[in-house]
Amino acid sequence: MTSLEATNLVVEFSGLRALDGVSLTLATGEIVGLIGPNGSGKTTLVNAITGQVPLAGGEVRMGGDRISRLPPREIARRGISRSFQIVRLFNSMTVRENVEAAALATGASLAAAREAAAPLIAEFGLAPRAEALAGELSYGDKRRVEIARALAAGPSFLLLDEPAAGMNEAESEALLHILSTLPKARGLGLLIIDHDMALILRLCDRLQVLATGRTIAEGPPAEVRRNPQVIEAYLGSEAQHG
Repeated sequence: MTSLEATNLVVEFSGLRALDGVSLTLATGEIVGLIGPNGSGKTTLVNAITGQVPLAGGEVRMGGDRISRLPPREIARRGISRSFQIVRLFNSMTVRENVEAAALATGASLAAAREAAAPLIAEFGLAPRAEALAGELSYGDKRRVEIARALAAGPSFLLLDEPAAGMNEAESEALLHILSTLPKARGLGLLIIDHDMALILRLCDRLQVLATGRTIAEGPPAEVRRNPQVIEAYLGSEAQHG
């Protein structure tokens, strides 16, 4: 079992603290849900772990080795894949080429990349659209391509930012089934950000809740959902956003 450990992370934007001493652990084989109101720091935490934003404090270790302050490309090569809140595909490339590209980026040969991509394309129900351009896909299909592409790199840790966004109920249910099998089938740790609480509560082994850049609760889903601070944070968010 390998662990990903973020300790006391601090991220500042123009003097404002987006993360204020947040720690998170993720082990291979488990699914952790990262939840919180809009603007609580969830995506910033993923960006900090993957090197997309600089740290003003704290560190990230994977398997005991410090990876914070490495370039994002090197962090990815160490075994951390992620998706983005806004889908980022190569729109002028086919579905197959998008998924193969992730394996090629790890140094795999074209033959090995094709071998890695084919079962992922099938697993995510994308085989009928394998030769379609990514830019022509529905939003739900684009989400699936992005996750398949992240897995093609063979990660030890997969960080997904709102993977069910834009999906209908049937698509979300199919995605839930696939995601639930990943940790054991692929020996990876899965961190998922999502506002679909029905999906999060069914999928995750434990939850961590952020509000205003700090952790306010963590633990089993049933325990966290009863936490008064969590209830207050979400009610406050709903009141602010109408």
